[in-house]
Amino acid sequence: MKYISTRGGIAPIGFSEAVMMGLATDGGLLLPDEVVAATPEEIAGWRRMNYRELAFAVISRFVDDIPADDLRELLNRSYDSFAHPEITPLVRVDGFHILELFHGPTLAFKDVALQFLGNVFEYLLRKSGGHMNILGATSGDTGSAAIYGVRGKERINIFILHPYKRVSPIQELQMTTVTDANVFNIAVEGTFDDGQAIVKAIFNDLDFKEKHALGAVNSINWARILAQVVYYVYGALRLSGPTGKAVDFSVPTGNFGDIFAGHVARLLVPGLIGRLILATNENDLLSRFVNQGEYSLGKVVQTSSPSMDIQVASNFERYLYYLYDKDPVRVRESMAAFGSSGRLLFSDAEQERVRRDFLAQSVTEAETRETIADCYRQGYLLDPHTAVGVRAGLKLRRPEVELVCLATAHPAKFGEAVSRAIGREPELPSALAGLAGRESRCRVLPAEIGAIKDFVARHAL
Repeated sequence: MKYISTRGGIAPIGFSEAVMMGLATDGGLLLPDEVVAATPEEIAGWRRMNYRELAFAVISRFVDDIPADDLRELLNRSYDSFAHPEITPLVRVDGFHILELFHGPTLAFKDVALQFLGNVFEYLLRKSGGHMNILGATSGDTGSAAIYGVRGKERINIFILHPYKRVSPIQELQMTTVTDANVFNIAVEGTFDDGQAIVKAIFNDLDFKEKHALGAVNSINWARILAQVVYYVYGALRLSGPTGKAVDFSVPTGNFGDIFAGHVARLLVPGLIGRLILATNENDLLSRFVNQGEYSLGKVVQTSSPSMDIQVASNFERYLYYLYDKDPVRVRESMAAFGSSGRLLFSDAEQERVRRDFLAQSVTEAETRETIADCYRQGYLLDPHTAVGVRAGLKLRRPEVELVCLATAHPAKFGEAVSRAIGREPELPSALAGLAGRESRCRVLPAEIGAIKDFVARHAL
């Protein structure tokens, strides 16, 4: 298995180099050169596996340079931090299923990938004797999951940018109360898109990137996507039955990373994953792309689901590569055009293909509150991001097909939004109780590339 760039500017590389490179040196995103579908015999064997066994079976297909025993140990160590023995359990709620992805240490789906990525980084750095300065931007949950994935680890410093006062109070506290010496929180005076643009610009400064050994934990890092592929396969295998009937998934998404993992999973287990329902909040960049054939910038609207308050989807380029029939020249030209105009249009044939791959639905704030309240009356409490996915899924569901809605965060992480819907705040689990009283550390900086580069340079390993 080798990895190539969506923009075609690098020679094929192995998994370990792809992980350490993060963003390709030509500015593109890394992808496997091919996704080989599992055989019916392999899939039959996977049905008998628990989550840990399945994770090894799936991920090892994409890893060419870590010995099997070492990879298995890395995965087991990563999942040891999860509170539920099934890692991502399925729960039935009034005619559909919730795939709970929030049983990791920060109670968000990002833990599934970032516990693994943190351990892989440490493993590779120990082998090479090198060091790394991780730089990432977060719209909420990635930051704390990344920090918990590498806090206290040797040879690694981490710098996380979050939009100042635009994440939930608990999300902020989960990041800023981690005071390990290798953790640096930066609140950027702007939006998530501002922070993400700064990070991508810094990674594109190849001299700065090499000098400070920068590494990526955002979903631009292929290992993030790969780890998320597993839970789609897991959910589909649990519900498809012996006949292998397809299962639909509804995915709340802003950066296109989680739903792209579903797209890869669909290539891996053909016939088991049916419709992928792309659910957005009022920041509807991606739903407009699917429904109207236009990918264009809009103004970021603050909502109760802040992790989706995004207008530039950092993983969109990976799907564009497939949509353009793996033509890196066209991808490169299109991304340059989008950078200058903020808009991409697609042909009728391309739009038809997109709508074969995805359905999409934008969900309003009022609908989000209604969905939280409705499910609460049925005995299940949703966070606002998951509520967006549930609402979209129920609007677009097929009665004869099992529907899985991804639960991306514990509702207690968004107590104020939940309270507006049900009239009371959810009970805080032990992982969140007492955060407000802890020491915190954070630096507020302007949304300027120079300011961030200067801070990183002064504190890098």
